[in-house]
Amino acid sequence: MDDNHIKGKGKKFPYNNRQLSWMDFNTRVIEEAFEKENPVMERVNFLAITASNLDEFMMVRVAGVIDQMEHGDKTQDLSGLTPKQQYVRLSEKIHEFSNRQYSCLNRSILPVLKKHDIYFKKAEELNDTQKKFIDKYFDKVIFPVLTPMAVDTSRPFPLLLNKSLNLAVRLMNDDKETFFAVMQVPSVLPRFIELPSKNERDFILLESIIISRLDELFELFKIKAYCPFRITRDSDLVIDEDTDNLLSEIEKSIKRRRRGKPIRLEISDKCDKSLRKFLIEMLEVDESEIYECHGPLDLTFLSKFAKIRGSESLSFEPIRPVNPPAELYGYNDIFEAIREKDRLVHHPYESFDCVVKFIQDAARDEKVLAIKQTLYRVSGNSPIVAALIKAAENGKQVTVLVELKARFDEENNIHWARKLEKAGCHVVYGLSGLKTHCKICLVVRNEQDGIRRYLHLGTGNYNDITAKFYTDMGLFTCKEEYGEDASSLFNVLTGYSLPPQYNKFIVAPHGMRMFFEDMIRKEIENARQGLPAGITAKVNSLVDSSIIQLLYEASKSGVPVRLIIRGICCLIPGIEKTSENIEVHSIVGQLLEHSRMFRFENGGTPEMYLGSADWMPRNLDKRVELVFPVEDEDIHKRCDDIIELMWNDVINTRIQLPDTNYVMIDKRGKKHLNCQTEFALLARKELKKKSEHPNTGKGEEKIQRGDN
Repeated sequence: MDDNHIKGKGKKFPYNNRQLSWMDFNTRVIEEAFEKENPVMERVNFLAITASNLDEFMMVRVAGVIDQMEHGDKTQDLSGLTPKQQYVRLSEKIHEFSNRQYSCLNRSILPVLKKHDIYFKKAEELNDTQKKFIDKYFDKVIFPVLTPMAVDTSRPFPLLLNKSLNLAVRLMNDDKETFFAVMQVPSVLPRFIELPSKNERDFILLESIIISRLDELFELFKIKAYCPFRITRDSDLVIDEDTDNLLSEIEKSIKRRRRGKPIRLEISDKCDKSLRKFLIEMLEVDESEIYECHGPLDLTFLSKFAKIRGSESLSFEPIRPVNPPAELYGYNDIFEAIREKDRLVHHPYESFDCVVKFIQDAARDEKVLAIKQTLYRVSGNSPIVAALIKAAENGKQVTVLVELKARFDEENNIHWARKLEKAGCHVVYGLSGLKTHCKICLVVRNEQDGIRRYLHLGTGNYNDITAKFYTDMGLFTCKEEYGEDASSLFNVLTGYSLPPQYNKFIVAPHGMRMFFEDMIRKEIENARQGLPAGITAKVNSLVDSSIIQLLYEASKSGVPVRLIIRGICCLIPGIEKTSENIEVHSIVGQLLEHSRMFRFENGGTPEMYLGSADWMPRNLDKRVELVFPVEDEDIHKRCDDIIELMWNDVINTRIQLPDTNYVMIDKRGKKHLNCQTEFALLARKELKKKSEHPNTGKGEEKIQRGDN
């Protein structure tokens, strides 16, 4: 890696290119697929994750760089690279990464699967029983949904779906004339099929079955060659937010996404030269956009394969959430629990069911007058949306801000928005020019002593599915100042209110950047005055140049800075006289680290904040984000313990070096601490302690304990 990439030619501070840093993150994920100590099905799943990650990266980030090039943009980014230079380096890095994916599959994973008597078979390797099985499967299941499409002067090359797997076929008739055809491998059918076998588990890929019967699909021709191929299209939405109907505009944009320009062509490394030339001409791609794959295309199918029935012993022991969390044990009335004190829940170690129950109980409770909530990404069969619909049907005033611009969840969110509207909810689609990314639910309740507002404030989405493998935190509170802030925030989101002076909330885009910059400056000043100083932050990505420069300034002033950053990190630690007091850790493990935490030493009176925002320009300037203080002493102590435990992890943690590479922590002489399994153990211990020595305070009816 040259010095320009690290320091930024002509720049005043070290800055790592965002796109290249993201590729480094995906490299950390594939290292888990190579890791021999991981169970083989977990390695299979990590490999699938790298493929899914790369698909989205190509469709959005790489497509964006290509678009800049095509518009003649020669502006250098903060790392000193023009779009053209970025693309050259990205292309080289992605090609290397793709080769590494197939090396991992063929040399590292498949041999281990064979040791467990699990095989992927080719059609020619099948025994008679298996051949009869796939013949029947082809005739009854596959053939009815196949659509071979000839390509000639009267039938142009079809518009192929983004990320669809296809077969290209070169044909010859009796007059030695060459013809071409394409055919989509049906995405409505399972990608892999288990074959009958006595002593082992045999599988075959769907495309292998189709290839074995190509002769029957093109009976008038001789099959001269075939090649699986897959295209990835530019899928970044361009939305006119000045439109009178945002929902309709996004629906049009989704359709345009399907027709986006191809920016990657994946083909088999054994592809026939004539077929290769045919595909290049038809799809109008150049050589840098072609990826030759030594194995099955579209490795995302491995995520389902990793979960096949009977393979549980080849996976990690699942992290089973405790239910209820220890914080809520003994309370049948969640509102009473929150009135007593603030409550913190840590997912997925503690079940997300308590968040669902909070909204479900509010929907049924006669004292509840209104529910207001933001939704960014929800599951396909969301119990939270169902509860909001039930609340509206029960006569509550329900206001839901559904973010239609949540990338790749637009269609799902449009579906839910319409269902909510139909049920009588007030549905708001967000603010023009901004994504609403904050995680907040406000319940307004009429109690004996007047109106009381109950809140759930989170670091992650209201998604019951991802909550099982994303680490996130949620705070329940009914403190008056927080409730006032929540009402003010929703008035901004749903009406024409000016952003208020919040009591406790820190809200982007109007106040969050200034808040974080001021907090860092305060630590710098404290260090210069000899007062206790320090910054610990856990975010998904660190990109913002102003924050990075201030962190460098903090390091120069002697402020110890500890950063836990899962993904992109444009800051470069450990550079003499610039960032030598900064350490960067990245945790990549069984669960996806998603929570955001910020701790400032504050001259000896530490302050802790949780929230939805990463340190990126989009989060600080172009989204509605929410960060909130942790004021309860017990919860503050718990958050401190959580962040310390993560910092001391040695199993899942890699440390960033001054050359921007990441290395595993040297385990010699250290306790082999896995923070994720340790958090699961702590959650079980705390619940056990509460159940054995319940402190219910007022004799509330105990909730029946039931671990998920």
